[in-house]
Amino acid sequence: MRIIIPMAGQGTRLRPHTLSTPKPLIPVAGKPIVQWLVEQIISMSNESIDEIAFIIGDFEDSVITRLLEIARLNGTQGKIYHQHEALGTAHAILCAKDSLKDHVIIAFADTLFKAKFKIDAQKDGIVWVNKVDDPSQFGVVKLDEKGIIKELIEKPEIPESNLAVIGIYFFKNGNSLKNRLQYLIDHNIRDKGEYQITTAMQNMMHDGQHLYAQNVDLWLDCGNKNAVLNTNRNLLDMYGNKAQSVSNQAKIKHTVIIPPCFIAKGVQIENSIIGPYVSIEENTKITNAVIRNSLLMKNCIIKNKLLDRSMLSEQVSISGLMDELSLGANVKTIL
Repeated sequence: MRIIIPMAGQGTRLRPHTLSTPKPLIPVAGKPIVQWLVEQIISMSNESIDEIAFIIGDFEDSVITRLLEIARLNGTQGKIYHQHEALGTAHAILCAKDSLKDHVIIAFADTLFKAKFKIDAQKDGIVWVNKVDDPSQFGVVKLDEKGIIKELIEKPEIPESNLAVIGIYFFKNGNSLKNRLQYLIDHNIRDKGEYQITTAMQNMMHDGQHLYAQNVDLWLDCGNKNAVLNTNRNLLDMYGNKAQSVSNQAKIKHTVIIPPCFIAKGVQIENSIIGPYVSIEENTKITNAVIRNSLLMKNCIIKNKLLDRSMLSEQVSISGLMDELSLGANVKTIL
């Protein structure tokens, strides 16, 4: 089994945070988004993972190092591919053509999920779906009575299904998928100006392959600041009461911690109230503060602040009054 993760996007909806950190590497509840994704997928597979292929844009070498380390931590090897031009999902996946073989999972790196099912590798393909209130905002699937997908519809004006595609797919034959993606490029077959994986999947179904929908229990978006904070909250609800969620290498004095929270090693907190639903990354220093429902990245300095529903990138230094903030890296201000 191979996992292919397209993640070359600019993350514009999550700026200013993505100006300094690619969105899949933004930490949520103590781990980068893409690491949560990899671990969730591995837990669903009955097969060993031979390789994780990351499709990236113009990222720094440090990003490549971190991605390869995530693969290593999960007992497999990482491979890096580059997408130099945004031409759609089919084009992005095809950038990793050398990894499109045998059983393959395609997982776009801006969404997380919770699910109990195991991947049935005997099926031609599986599409992860979730029921939504407003299907017009998503790609959706229509099923027959056996649960086989009979139609994929992108953002339907008059929805005939509320099963939204969340951006994770299993294919039994990665080489067959590669050939169909290449066909789209070679014949310039586009949808809304881009090469789409859904077009290749429609062609698979027309040729007799059976693609099945599989419902997830929870779909967590990481597209913008409020979505990331909501994902942080959900992950802390699921995993944040473990003992290791508050590092024994953090220095905490005269402070109340209201769980669930994640507090990394090297964090220093004094005379403060932290939580619930707060994640604090390494070497951040907090003094005389009340912080709840927030995510603070590494090396921040917070003094005399009341923060709620805030997200701070690396090396932010602030003091003052209560705010709802979304600050990029290296911001320093005194209010």
